[in-house]
Amino acid sequence: MEYRNLGKSGLKVSEVALGGWETYGVGVNEQQMVRDIVTAAYDGGVNFFDQADIYARGRSEELMGNVLRELPRHTLVISSKVYWPMSDDVNDRGLSRKHILHSIDGSLKRLGTDHLDVYFAHRYDPDVPMEEIVMAFDQVIRDGKALYWGTSMWPAARIAQAVEFARANGLHAPITEQPEYSMIRRDRVEKEILPYTETAGVGLVVWSPLAMGLLTGKYDDGKPEGARLTEKENWGKNFLTDENIQKVRDLKAIADDLNITRAQLALAWILRQKGVSSVITGATKVQQIEDTVKAAGVRLSSDVIEQIETILTR
Repeated sequence: MEYRNLGKSGLKVSEVALGGWETYGVGVNEQQMVRDIVTAAYDGGVNFFDQADIYARGRSEELMGNVLRELPRHTLVISSKVYWPMSDDVNDRGLSRKHILHSIDGSLKRLGTDHLDVYFAHRYDPDVPMEEIVMAFDQVIRDGKALYWGTSMWPAARIAQAVEFARANGLHAPITEQPEYSMIRRDRVEKEILPYTETAGVGLVVWSPLAMGLLTGKYDDGKPEGARLTEKENWGKNFLTDENIQKVRDLKAIADDLNITRAQLALAWILRQKGVSSVITGATKVQQIEDTVKAAGVRLSSDVIEQIETILTR
């Protein structure tokens, strides 16, 4: 495993992280599965484990937390997120000071830890003044309930606003942004987000780097039963186009020449960006995380990147 600083902070995160979105807490009898996967990730050098309160309405945090609490806390980087509604209550949502300060306690309890390493604002909230958002996250840090905070899927202009307000007022500024980024979904990050975050020292930790599994090659011959994009009609319609599937097929020759899998190729392609600190992968099988952790340290030559670009942009 290789490790990178999270933005310009001193916190080091594994190049490959394990997340719980759309993975844990949606089935039955999952605890052993989660234990095996988290343990395999940790044994493979993963130190960054990403969660959110909304994932299975807290159940994902509980399942992962049951395993993480048995590991040495100082060796872990644990994150969670706040924003989405957790009940029908009008204040149990968004980025108000009330909701942020209440929600952090719930996440800590479910994860079985006394602090988060990173606490993310899961979306930008236009109904709350930026001053209130930044000051609430600053208080979470000053209270010792989180060490750093970040944003997720925020517009670049709002990230800049938060950073500038925090720095101008002696408050803790966000050190990381968590956007969607992959070979299939790249324009927003490359054209809008990275031009600001890389300059500002805000590190990216990327979600859905394998485009919901499309980039692994599992859809080369159709839609396997039970696969994520097969089950999710809206996501499938956006990702499973003939054009995208052909691009993934064509990437196989490049991966084979490098003696790596297409999943490893897709992650290494993202990690080529200096502004990216980590890629957050999901897993429902031990073999999946054992495969993806091997992307750490893979460096692609300029010739290989040019070959990939030819396939992705035609």
